[in-house]
Amino acid sequence: MQNPTSIEKARRPNILLITADQWRGDCLSAVGHACVKTPGVDALAREGTLFRRHYAGAAPCSPARATLYTGLYQMNHRVCRNGSPLDARFDNLALAARRAGYDPTLFGYTDTAPDPRGMDAGDPHLTSYEGVLPGFTARQLLPEHEKQWLSWLRSRGHADAVSRDIHIPVGARAGEISDTAPAYSSDETQTAFLAGEFIRWMGEQDGPWFAHVSFLRPHPPFSVPEPFNRMFKPGDGPVFARAEDREAEENSHPYLAYAMPRVEKGNFIHGATGPLGDWNAEDFAMIRAIYYGMISEVDAQLGRIWQALKDAGAWDDTLIVFTSDHAEMAGDHWTLGKGGFFDGSYHIPLVIRDPASGARGGIVDDFTSAADIFPTLCQRLGIDAKNGLDGRSLMPFVNGGSGQGWRDAAFWEFDFRDIAHCGAERHFRLRSNQCNLAVIRDRQFKYVHFTALPPLLFDLRNDPMELDNVAADPAYAAIRLAYAEKLLSLRARHLDQTLAYTELTERGPVTHRP
Repeated sequence: MQNPTSIEKARRPNILLITADQWRGDCLSAVGHACVKTPGVDALAREGTLFRRHYAGAAPCSPARATLYTGLYQMNHRVCRNGSPLDARFDNLALAARRAGYDPTLFGYTDTAPDPRGMDAGDPHLTSYEGVLPGFTARQLLPEHEKQWLSWLRSRGHADAVSRDIHIPVGARAGEISDTAPAYSSDETQTAFLAGEFIRWMGEQDGPWFAHVSFLRPHPPFSVPEPFNRMFKPGDGPVFARAEDREAEENSHPYLAYAMPRVEKGNFIHGATGPLGDWNAEDFAMIRAIYYGMISEVDAQLGRIWQALKDAGAWDDTLIVFTSDHAEMAGDHWTLGKGGFFDGSYHIPLVIRDPASGARGGIVDDFTSAADIFPTLCQRLGIDAKNGLDGRSLMPFVNGGSGQGWRDAAFWEFDFRDIAHCGAERHFRLRSNQCNLAVIRDRQFKYVHFTALPPLLFDLRNDPMELDNVAADPAYAAIRLAYAEKLLSLRARHLDQTLAYTELTERGPVTHRP
């Protein structure tokens, strides 16, 4: 006869958390994109719940993932930039999964800079922000240098796969924007490599498992093999959300005037040199077409994983969360990458499929946050976080209901301090803790508050592309004040509540978490 512990473990679901780096939330056929087709994500959405207004909590990678993994806003987890350490005192979804009886296993990367205070000064982990989130067992690492994948390619006969030059399309020059395919095939991408490693590991499991598959793509460099390289043509898709020209965009706000000229082409096309401003409208259109193809490549590997789960008899025992860390500007506002305040950097996909839920094909239009993922998993697994959380569980939506008293706006933050070189600090003549912004955005207005630079206000119903800043317009003065107050109230509500809900009394500690 089974004991209660054995019975409880038998009922635990498998957990599969998949992140695809830099995937825009509008790039799903399930939400009606003009050209991108994502049958893999769409199939998951038909059996689960699709969240249409889901937003990252911060950018770039490390801050965004800190919010995803800890359930905290940047104002609390304080991972400000790539390289900002994650304070060791914070709980996270991997540590919580261990408390629930899992061995959470990583395929890919988490971009977590460790807390240096308890480490030896010579520890090599202190020389990179690409550490592993505490609590994870790393089965197959794949950080941005991609050495593990390159070694695998060489084992498959690609003797020249000795560096990231392998991303240069065959016959193209280093730094050239080209839709020619690279030397590796669609079965040999980084995505295919990680998917295969996960599938092989899954076949070794004899009990409930927890896996985090963290794909590099569609993160740059923008290059993808056949048939995805020419699946889309320049000009396919919606019109770009941007001002008439780059100069008008840069002149629209002091932060853009600072940041846009400093974006380098080499961040997006392997081997390219010089500023992004050297590229014209046709270049951006070509790059966006390649980006769309990269999304389709990742989606194909998602379909492969779904089929592997079914073939293994695990599909009906596995809770799947598919999302991204942050999004990609993809040419909007004459730029690429992520950061700043535009929606293009923060609107990301989210689909959750729980086999225990009777709900299928649900679509949620409420505003949800990356901070909601950790609380969702906590509720589903019946465990408590060890500190306060800013996010809320999405399980009511997953089960076909609604979130009572749910938030009516999205909130995110961006910190542009430069601790190592003080570039932003010198340019603006500001202290590091003044180099940041916060955004509150609902269906009608978007307010961007800079600590020490002019604010922005966009009337989204009349200006969905965020081109006309009306913050200084007297006609919008009352609205600007209302949203500034709303943002202030939000930040006041989300000050760290770890011990604020506990009071020491004559009967001992009393804790009440609403």
